Amino acid sequence: MIIKTVKVSGKGQIAIPLNIRKISGINKGDNLIIIQENGKILIEKMSEKIKDDFSDILKLSEISLKEVWDNESDEIWNQYIKK
Repeated sequence: MIIKTVKVSGKGQIAIPLNIRKISGINKGDNLIIIQENGKILIEKMSEKIKDDFSDILKLSEISLKEVWDNESDEIWNQYIKK
């Protein structure tokens, strides 16, 4: 574990120390994910694995929306659409 302190600029920016960037494989132009929970902040390099970690959200969202879309009470609008 490496622990470093950094200062936050007036624009809310921080610099990730070089040795941490090297160990983490973070390069100029890389995308990072910032997660805040319970007063803690996690910064992680975006990777295909992280994209896969969130894939279930899309599936669950689709399931939730299907329940809304398949609502029979909305079928009344079909009679107006057909006209």
